[in-house]
Amino acid sequence: MNLELIGEPGDGKVSVHILMGGADDLKTWAEHPEEDMILIGTQDMLLSRALMRGYGMSRYQWPVHFAFLHNDAFWVFDEIQLMGAGLPTSAQLEAFRRNSPLSKQSRTLWVSATLNKDWLATVDFRTHIDGLKRETLDEAERTLPAIRQRIEAIKHLTPVRSTLSATNDKQYLPNLAREILDAHQPGTTTLVIVNRVDRAQGLHKAIAALSRTGIPPALMLLHARFRPAERRALESKLKEAPAEQGRILIATQAIEAGVDITSRTLFTELAPWSSLVQRFGRCNRYGEANDLGGARIHWIDIDSDDKAALPYAIEELAAARTKLGGLNGNASPAALPATDEEAPLHSVIRRRDFLDLFNTDPDLSGFDVDVSDYIRDTDTPPLTVFWRDFADQPGDQPPPTRDELCPVSIGQAQGLKKHDKWRWDSLVNRWIKLRSEEKLRPGMTLLLRARDGGYNPELGFVADNKEPVTVLLTSISPPSESYSEDYRSNQTRPILLPDHLSHVAQAAQSLCYDLGLDEPAVIRAARWHDVGKSHPAFQAMLLANPNGHISPDQLWAKSETGGRAIYATCEGEPQRFMERRHFRHELASMLAWLATHGDAPDADLIAYLIATHHGKVRMSLRALPGETAAPGERRYARGVWENDRLPGFEFDGEQIPATLLRLAIMELGDGAQGASWSARTQRLLAEYGPFRLAWLEALVRIADWRATRDEQQANGGGDGNGHE
Repeated sequence: MNLELIGEPGDGKVSVHILMGGADDLKTWAEHPEEDMILIGTQDMLLSRALMRGYGMSRYQWPVHFAFLHNDAFWVFDEIQLMGAGLPTSAQLEAFRRNSPLSKQSRTLWVSATLNKDWLATVDFRTHIDGLKRETLDEAERTLPAIRQRIEAIKHLTPVRSTLSATNDKQYLPNLAREILDAHQPGTTTLVIVNRVDRAQGLHKAIAALSRTGIPPALMLLHARFRPAERRALESKLKEAPAEQGRILIATQAIEAGVDITSRTLFTELAPWSSLVQRFGRCNRYGEANDLGGARIHWIDIDSDDKAALPYAIEELAAARTKLGGLNGNASPAALPATDEEAPLHSVIRRRDFLDLFNTDPDLSGFDVDVSDYIRDTDTPPLTVFWRDFADQPGDQPPPTRDELCPVSIGQAQGLKKHDKWRWDSLVNRWIKLRSEEKLRPGMTLLLRARDGGYNPELGFVADNKEPVTVLLTSISPPSESYSEDYRSNQTRPILLPDHLSHVAQAAQSLCYDLGLDEPAVIRAARWHDVGKSHPAFQAMLLANPNGHISPDQLWAKSETGGRAIYATCEGEPQRFMERRHFRHELASMLAWLATHGDAPDADLIAYLIATHHGKVRMSLRALPGETAAPGERRYARGVWENDRLPGFEFDGEQIPATLLRLAIMELGDGAQGASWSARTQRLLAEYGPFRLAWLEALVRIADWRATRDEQQANGGGDGNGHE
């Protein structure tokens, strides 16, 4: 900010974006790969996108985010001792990038005060370990007054009387609450860190119950199960100086990273040593209490019991207990021993599994490969929930905004036993009520009814809280992207198909120039990307628009915004109306390209880039559930039928001949059209690698976005996203 470089996407400066899921962060930052940007997010949000399974976002945007997080990216992982399964995944991804083609180089920085380089020695990154450069404070830097004051900050360490065990659950929190209030000093911050959200919430209630008389200290709670709106308000208060009576902040591991706070008194439950070092750093953080006799850290022992130790292992806690015993009451940073713990065992993603994730089609049951084991420890896979006001059914509720989304674990979500829950089904374009037997899956975003409760602004997510939840929706989000609908084709200004193809080709050429790239396949694909919109089913959809005023004598790419898109043709003798459910014009474009240019250089790459420009036709090609079957036992897929015919037309010097569409490539093995689509795309994946192939795919999509935006803004239309 002091350099005056902060700006918005598109103005040539550095823009900052927080990726939290919801509709807010899906597109704006991804439209400008030629600009410098800072992306901030949790490991759930960022690593899931890097694995082509982005949590809390449209599946059809996965390839774009994947492309820009792996090409021309500088990853910074902070507090890596907290990452769990995400740490070996970060090392594996760096190894994959080093061993695969990239359009632009990327690199990774791992940051921690308790860094153990051996933690990065995964199966594929092990050979790169010796080449890593390690940066630490040198002796001259350590003698600087400001740094020395921190390193030698006085922190007295003592155990507390309260001990957590599986048998004293009922007495533990009230007893601990009394010790905390006795130790608290007016006018200062007391920080209490416990290992589980439910204990943090219970301790908040216990201290509140003991503080009902007099003028108690302000009581605050911080953990990962808050909506961003309430969390921002809390963090804003933490930036203020404590009032006369001081404040008590109860937190979980969420305080170990991302919150810059100091305290005069710290209580912490026993945790792995690397976590304790981070927690100690939140006490007398700047050495500000050195002249006052220092600060005090009270550590809480946990019995060697599996249940009490959760979410940690008994062995981790035993090793930390031994180190605490050797400190002789001195927890100054200079006195703390280095981290020598071995990396815990986690699932490690192998290259073959990673390549399988490049296919974004759900399985036949409608679900995706579960990547949560590669992102976070298996006992806390994340979901997000949000609340809306409605009576019985959600109807056409818009998608959630970022401020509404509350992260919860699967276990916590299972506690909503009396709550109806809905998930968005992009195939049928509506909210689907979860059946009682339906399994919750990581990455789900669930809609809940506000009147059913489940959230408290002070406590965060509480499954059994009965009070209605305050709804935070303040604006209408862009429409959720369904499989069949194409809201980018329904705009405020009609655009002729030949004009749009020319505009997108020009946008692709400008984008490649700005990136300093020579990518003729991208430009060629951009010229052909919407040729399939000449299909009678697509033109019928535009012409049927009740708000439209376009002539049927011309081919159109965009029409005025209307109702639900219905693709249909008149078939048979006598002719009758037949709906083409799940019609995808980009498949028709790809088939037309192969029919006319199948022998050209890079024909398969260009076909792939044409097919993928909406993210809905990619690595596989099959009919979808509920799709209208073609008559006469003809092949069909994604609303395109064998022997469909596209009319010929001309634009910008390009002659598009009348073309008969064939679908032999949807069959396995070689056929009348040569290799199958699956074989072709697998060859492309092997030749270009996942990162470069996704990069080329994303460039065509962005050229389409930009051209659409410019077309609509030219005469005061919308923004190209289907809304004003």
